[in-house]
Amino acid sequence: MRFAFVEFHCGDWPVRLMCRALGDSAGVLYDWRGYPPSVGHRRRESLAFEVEAIHRRTRARYGSPRIHAELAAASGRCSVNTVAKLMRERGIAAKAKRRFRRTADSNDHRPVAENVLGRWFDPGAVDRASASDITYIPTRAGKLYLAAVEDLHSRRIVGWSMLERIDSRLIVDALEMAIARRLPEAG
Repeated sequence: MRFAFVEFHCGDWPVRLMCRALGDSAGVLYDWRGYPPSVGHRRRESLAFEVEAIHRRTRARYGSPRIHAELAAASGRCSVNTVAKLMRERGIAAKAKRRFRRTADSNDHRPVAENVLGRWFDPGAVDRASASDITYIPTRAGKLYLAAVEDLHSRRIVGWSMLERIDSRLIVDALEMAIARRLPEAG
């Protein structure tokens, strides 16, 4: 009963101004006054019903571009922006596919190197124990792989290497740099 005082207005523009001031659309007033829904409103409701049906049929896998393609193929004219807006208004969203991330090859049956460090992370002197790891850095040109060698006593990076692909040469170069910089004694 919010719009009861609007009855005396004549013409459409005062209604629109009043609705804008109150933060509602003019459709709310026309619904309240009992006017039949407009052709555009009926078309949007029909389109929304079709969008929901396609969304259910595809098990929520399609986003607005693919739903629009199905609607365009079936019924003809509709805009991808209209489909996106209808989906947004009704809370319809595609399920995002989780990215597959390859971590380790569990079927690799090659021998694993012996753990000579035995969780001995505080060797007590420089150049007695080192650890290394490989990571990648995303760049505009693609991934850049980085291998680093750390002296466990001083906690300093003593050797590193970067390549565009992950390769045994990456690790060998990092180890060679560490040996050349620190010149550890034999053993």
